[in-house]
Parts: sequence; C-alpha cells; structure tokens
Amino acid sequence: MDLELKGRHVLVTGASKGIGLETARAFAAEGARVTLVSRSRDALSAAREALVADSGAVVDCHAADLSDDAARAALFDDLPDVDILVNNAGAIKSGPLSERTMDDWRVGFDLKVWGYIHLCMLYAPRMRARGAGTIINIIGMGGRAVRPSYIIGAAGNAALIGFTNALGAETPQDGVRVFGINPSATRTDRMTDRLRAAARDRFGDADRWEELLDPDRFPFGRPAHAREVAALAVLLASPKVHYLSGTVVDMDGGGQWAG
Repeated sequence: MDLELKGRHVLVTGASKGIGLETARAFAAEGARVTLVSRSRDALSAAREALVADSGAVVDCHAADLSDDAARAALFDDLPDVDILVNNAGAIKSGPLSERTMDDWRVGFDLKVWGYIHLCMLYAPRMRARGAGTIINIIGMGGRAVRPSYIIGAAGNAALIGFTNALGAETPQDGVRVFGINPSATRTDRMTDRLRAAARDRFGDADRWEELLDPDRFPFGRPAHAREVAALAVLLASPKVHYLSGTVVDMDGGGQWAG
C-alpha cells in the first residue's frame, strides 16, 4: 500500500535512538524527508548515516536541548514548514512521590510536557495557516494506567493526553490533525540499560538481562517493539487515515484490561 508520504517533511524529536529513531526509519522507508532532533550531535550523525544507508532518503539533523524554550523556538525558526511533527523527546524518572524531588518534576516536565506543548504552540498555527499538517504526540500508558511507582509520568502523560484530545478537536477546521500514541513498556535502549544494571546486581552478569523479562508480565509474552510503535505512527500519519484527530491510541496489547 502506498501511504502517500513520499516527499513529506517529517520532524522527529528524540530521534537518535529508541522509538524516535525507529519512527524516523519508518517514515524514511516511505520516501519522506526526515529531520532528526536530539541533544547529541554525534548520536544524530550516526543515526543519520544508518537511515541514509537503509533507505536512501533525505535525512537532516538538528541538535537541540528541547527542555529549553529558546532551543525550541530556534528549531522552529530554522524549520518552520514541516508537514508532520512527531513529538517524542522525553524522559521522566520513575519512583513514588516520597522518592522524587521538585527538580525531578521540573526536569521531566520541562522536556516532555512543556516541550510537547510549546512545539505544538509553535507549529500548529503555521500548519493551520496553510491548511494542512499533522502532529503526533508519543505519550505513554503511564498517563492512562497510572501507577504510584511512576507518579511524575502519571501526571505528565495524563496532561499530554488531555492536551492532545483538546487540540485535536480544534484543528480539523483548518485541515490539521493532532493525535497521540500511548506505548506501554517498549524494548528500547532505556529498558535494556535498566535491565542490564539489574542483572549485574542480581547475577553479577549484565548479559543475563533477558532473564529478567518475565513473559507473564506482558501481553503476547513480551514488551512492545519500537518498530511497532513506529509503524502505527506512520500508518496513522498517512492521508489514507485522514479522518482522525484528537484520538490517543493505547498501544498496550490489552494490558490495561488484564487486571
């Protein structure tokens, strides 16, 4: 199926690894022009080389700390006319309220919550003025199936779910779609790094980390793959699924209903 994304300019934040990189890879495979954004120039350069080698697509990079208002504004000034914005940059610390500091809250919200909101404030009016555009917010099941052990993520992601619902209800009158995806636990570098550290503590061998992936904890006996989240993002971004806005898709394998 031709998803009609060839030549579209897609900007992906948090794109040097994990879900962001796989999302960029999936758009590039559809013939889109992709701009990768993250903090590390070296990581961006490596990601760009890999995507160009895989797809032959046009891939650009923009290094920026998206927890900073001025950096987000500079990104928009440099690249104001993207067709699809994928908000994905964000890392929120886990832990209950008693273990988190106000700095933890501020750091988590500055990058993910205020980062997503600010980029939408910048890009949505530009898209609406030209009568076309798509914004995809990669949020997370922590805002839907809330847990006290991830209380900052519960608050931040829940805020972004509501924000996406509301903005996505307003923009279709101007031809712009805004929707979100809530991945559950996903096999990314962040997950494997955490499990490697746990395996080192428990077994004295970081390479035994996969033994800590209890299949009974996951739908289908495994975490989600980043490429699955990416595939959903690309499919829903297609003009073939144009009648979609304000929706946040829970991609958790039915886990929230399993009890």
